[in-house]
Amino acid sequence: MNRPTTVPTVDIYNAACPSRQVLNRIGDKWSVMLLSSLAEQPLRFSELKRMCDGISQKMLTQTLRNLERDGLIHRRELSQKPLRVEYALSPLGTELLTLLNPLIQWVHGHCVQILQSHNSYDNKS
Repeated sequence: MNRPTTVPTVDIYNAACPSRQVLNRIGDKWSVMLLSSLAEQPLRFSELKRMCDGISQKMLTQTLRNLERDGLIHRRELSQKPLRVEYALSPLGTELLTLLNPLIQWVHGHCVQILQSHNSYDNKS
């Protein structure tokens, strides 16, 4: 007997809401960088590591697994020796990236202003 699937009520203000996990993922700097890195073409692990300066191998692995679990990227094993794996945006990841791109552009356009604000705030007596 099939049980009806219950869809949880989505409310980001509720601490128990699963949407909080989604917000954590898309608000994570490494997730944003990796999704953006995959915008043009599928890439291998080593290519992603080179593009995202400062990410550790452990964090890259963990973030890629989380993005794959969320359905935002696809992992594909290439039948080559040695085994090669590449990552690509899924349709859901592509849709999310169209929303993230304006945010990324905003950060690029306002980073200096925000750093100046940091200096002003930190230098207050």
